[in-house]
Amino acid sequence: MPPKIRGMTANSSSLPAALRRLTLMVSGEDSLDDQDAGDQPRKGLPHERYLLGEQVPLAPVLLLGQSQQAVDPEQNIACLQPVHLHATRDHLILMGQNQIDLTKNETDELLNAARPFIEEDFGHPILFHDQHYWFIAAGPFESLASYSVDQAHGRNIDWWMPRDTHQEGVAKIWRKLQNEIQMLWHIDPVNEAREARGLPSINSLWISGIGKLANVKMPVHLTKSQQIYSHHPLMAGLAKHAHIPFARDVDLKGLVNAFVWSERPDTLWPHLQQALEQKQLDEVLIIDFPDGKTRERIFTAKSLNKKSWAFWKKTETLTWKEIISS
Repeated sequence: MPPKIRGMTANSSSLPAALRRLTLMVSGEDSLDDQDAGDQPRKGLPHERYLLGEQVPLAPVLLLGQSQQAVDPEQNIACLQPVHLHATRDHLILMGQNQIDLTKNETDELLNAARPFIEEDFGHPILFHDQHYWFIAAGPFESLASYSVDQAHGRNIDWWMPRDTHQEGVAKIWRKLQNEIQMLWHIDPVNEAREARGLPSINSLWISGIGKLANVKMPVHLTKSQQIYSHHPLMAGLAKHAHIPFARDVDLKGLVNAFVWSERPDTLWPHLQQALEQKQLDEVLIIDFPDGKTRERIFTAKSLNKKSWAFWKKTETLTWKEIISS
């Protein structure tokens, strides 16, 4: 069994000036037994809530990270995404965007067809769009409770559809617009061509991430970092928001006081082990989310060694699988 790791949750944000630390965050999933959910889903995946705060204003941060335009910190922004809803016998399942192979030309054509309907109902022009994300001022939809594609994909959408909060009838207006676009795209040449190639049709529009930059609540481990590494577009926006240097790929010579969100921490871990053993780093703070709850643990070169009663055997170090499962 892995050794007990010294807990530093209470005071791990207090970094001595000379301490060389790297912070590694791992994506989290919703708890299947979230007692805080009540009669509706809790907004945001655990790592989204950790990075952004409980209001989870994803859209303005994504917009900031993917465009060169200024973002009004007090304007509510919505993120729209063309998606595929897969029909089963009794419900619809949202497919993740990495499953649908949407091209830039296809998203441009679909947006051109839907733009008049979207801009009329939102009362604003599209601010910016790329292959997977379209952004618009939320306007009359700013009070909707919505859930990201990352949170809802692979699940029955009945539980994840946008809901009214303090203003009744907004979700109904959204569903009307969504249905209009579904019918419009059903006969669109883009989908005819996709179906001929055996690809899933783009048969719906998803809204999520509604919020404003002013409501972003970044964690201290991120705001105090001197470098951010991640392939996720959300981190590009947070880096720009906090004026922290950003790169997609981890520079192994630039680990000190860096914050990493890695989709493949198992491939990065051997390099971090080596950095600890060679005293390039004093410690690695790992943030993960077992059962949907934030957990912070500090690893040093000493704590990497497995404890064994067989003292004559060569010391072995913890594997990533042992660390993440402990």
